[in-house]
Amino acid sequence: MDLGIIGLARAGKTSLFNAATQGRAATGAYSSQDRPNVGVVRVPDERLDALSAVFKPERTTHAEIRWVDYPAASLGAGDPDAPFLAELAKMDALVHVVRAFPDEAVPHPDGSVDPHRDVESLDLELTFADLALIERRLGRLDSEARSLPAAERGAVERDRALLTALEAALEEGRPIRALELAEGERRWLNQYQFVTRRPLLLVVNTGEDQLATEVESEFADRHGGPLVVVVALAAKLEAELAVLEPGERAEFRRELGLEQESPLDRAIRGAYDVLGLLSFFTVGEDECRAWTLPRGATALDAAGQIHSDLERGFIRAEVAPWDRLVEAGSLAALRQQGALRMEGKSYVVQDGDMVHILFNV
Repeated sequence: MDLGIIGLARAGKTSLFNAATQGRAATGAYSSQDRPNVGVVRVPDERLDALSAVFKPERTTHAEIRWVDYPAASLGAGDPDAPFLAELAKMDALVHVVRAFPDEAVPHPDGSVDPHRDVESLDLELTFADLALIERRLGRLDSEARSLPAAERGAVERDRALLTALEAALEEGRPIRALELAEGERRWLNQYQFVTRRPLLLVVNTGEDQLATEVESEFADRHGGPLVVVVALAAKLEAELAVLEPGERAEFRRELGLEQESPLDRAIRGAYDVLGLLSFFTVGEDECRAWTLPRGATALDAAGQIHSDLERGFIRAEVAPWDRLVEAGSLAALRQQGALRMEGKSYVVQDGDMVHILFNV
């Protein structure tokens, strides 16, 4: 899963990147650089850790997320050819960091702090980029239509009609992610690099004394919508805590009166939510592993995610909730309890399922 971090200058994008990746990327003047920071981190999952404690495997493999921190100046104010814009459109989701903290030591570029204004400002830039792309494509469709016989213009006219509908929605301030489109229309959109189509994780970068729940509620009410999740956190503080050992980190969180669960973990769960993803697990003495699937995927899809041979030779899947397996202590104990279900190809995998595929190739 690839998450593209965007935001205006001084929003705290790179602090968030450092917090997520336990990195030490330079902050401050980063918006003038010409390349993104990239880091790959494992997705924390206490369920997988509990399964590993039972099976004591040779290795434990978490799901991974690639975080890409883009320079603040790279969006190009609506220029569809701006650096990195095509890359942003290929991200699985965008992480928009918006500044909500006042700090004289880190001045806002225009001297004021207005997070709602900043959200709307960057949304407008991304909207302009998509509108410019549509305008350019509509011009090409006009040329194509003129070169075709009238009887062969049907596909071009369908494309024109959908692009015109998208254009109207964007001009009304509605991002493409918020539109109700048929499945065929969504597949058709894959040929275009629309940035407002990407799911959005809105990270409100707060001061240490601001209550996250109140901030999240306020921003969700004003800027929420389909495929949008809001998380509030103090990015600089989380970056400082991220480089500590787990025990020290937990102690500092207690001393500071912070919730023990990192808001970054909530942000990752938020990314899973907006992307419609779930995790299932495979277990054994050699490896306990987390796998990622779209919600609604089947046992056959899970088999294919693990290995194509399992999908090709699928017989059935043994399935149990992860916590029942931890409670039982082994697959053999689950079988004795009659708690290991036998499921066929069409079984819809649930978040947290342990899945063992039986197959024959």
